[in-house]
Amino acid sequence: MITGSTKNKVDAIWQKMWEGGITNPLDVITNITYLMFMRQLDEKELATERMEAMLGEVQDHIFPESYVNDHNEEISGRDMRWSSFKDKRAEDMYRIVDRFAFPFIKTLGDESAYSRAMANATFGFPAGKPALLEKAVTGVDELLRDFDEHIGDLGDLYEYMLSKLSTAGTNGQFRTPQHIRDMMVKMVDPKPGELICDPACGTAGFLISAAEHIRAKYESGMTAEQWDAFTGANGAAPQFSGFEMDQTMLRISAMNLMLHEVDAPDVRYLDSVSQKNGISNKFDVILANPPFTGSVDVEDIDKGLRSIVDTKQTELLFVALFLRMLKMGGRCACIVPNGVLFRSNSKAYGQLRRELVDNQRLEAIIYMPSGVFKPYSGVSTAILVFTKTNAGGTDNVWMYNMEGDGFTLDDKRDADDKHNDIPDILERWANLDAEAERERTEKSFLVPKQEIVDNDYDFSFNKYTKTEYERIEYPPTEEILADLEDLNAQMTASLAELKKMLGGEL
Repeated sequence: MITGSTKNKVDAIWQKMWEGGITNPLDVITNITYLMFMRQLDEKELATERMEAMLGEVQDHIFPESYVNDHNEEISGRDMRWSSFKDKRAEDMYRIVDRFAFPFIKTLGDESAYSRAMANATFGFPAGKPALLEKAVTGVDELLRDFDEHIGDLGDLYEYMLSKLSTAGTNGQFRTPQHIRDMMVKMVDPKPGELICDPACGTAGFLISAAEHIRAKYESGMTAEQWDAFTGANGAAPQFSGFEMDQTMLRISAMNLMLHEVDAPDVRYLDSVSQKNGISNKFDVILANPPFTGSVDVEDIDKGLRSIVDTKQTELLFVALFLRMLKMGGRCACIVPNGVLFRSNSKAYGQLRRELVDNQRLEAIIYMPSGVFKPYSGVSTAILVFTKTNAGGTDNVWMYNMEGDGFTLDDKRDADDKHNDIPDILERWANLDAEAERERTEKSFLVPKQEIVDNDYDFSFNKYTKTEYERIEYPPTEEILADLEDLNAQMTASLAELKKMLGGEL
């Protein structure tokens, strides 16, 4: 979560660019993104230089010794770095960024997803206003100091900027908070060499959380082949895939992944639920928060998806898509709106729930509080965790009613460590056998498959909880009446005393 101070810094940069003539919000976002990327590339290069000095061994560098642009002009690679040009005069800074630094970042990644996403990118600062670029560079430099300890995925910054667009969120597309993503990633535990996909990737937050999980848990034992798949080096099939329908998001996701050592992911423009997406039985892990609302043209929906669930509702089509795209034994953790869990006024909702229980292995439902996506949305959501089997296998479904995620559930979303169920969720997920002893009055428990079938495949948490009623003993009626008479006598006496004190005026 970004602080109010950080938001103020974003607002200040935005205002300066607006005043300087860059008034299209998307242009503001993309140009701020390019500058953020340039600065973070320099931070990576500085880290490489420190490692080189410490080990005494030559490392792979981002910036070349020199660079020649399309106009056959040459510049030192060091002069293109943020730490070099950020303190130069406005005119010199503009010349370096416009003619060298920006064209250079477009060449990174060879024929990768990044280079494809950047192919038509243009430098958006007007030539006659070098001072505007200088102000933006100074603002971005100050802004990103807040993130120097950990690059993170910069997704909170992107989300905040996107919230300024009048169209933000109209399709139910909201970025999943990092702590929720990290919890979901730990639950499915992606491993080195496994193919991981987010078919509605946005800024690639889930892919980054998966990459960080793999490095933190498995890095020391990874083989050269696994590293090649992770980074996309040496022609290896990329471990990370993501699809998106917004070109700006594709550029942000490609930059985001590159900053996390994933240099050549399969990130591309694709309507995942359309007939253009024919991928099936490919991925080991799918992590996603697909669009919650809306529907698509029936004629454009892939027919294979409609064989799983006959609908045009996107929240149902995406879950069906995950089942098709997963390998046998593949795992999925995805976010769905609560309506998917219980709606009965449409046959398709029950059809999907029955598919997960009877034909796949539904393992867990985490019910999240409605404030998780504030301030962008108050929608109530849940996390489904399942494994593709096409032969059933659901035994017991673990249900957990999350009451807090470590932040307040209002629009401010301030830190709230006293109400954080995530550590408990992860601990109990790792020891599910013990959940069999839990009472139905607790936050979590196991529900046998047959009980779900008997409840007509309703996934509502309240369907399976046990309500305890506390018996209250009231005194006999005669005693209550006697108490009332006593109170009435006391009031009469008090009123007489007050009347006496006031000299009989009452």
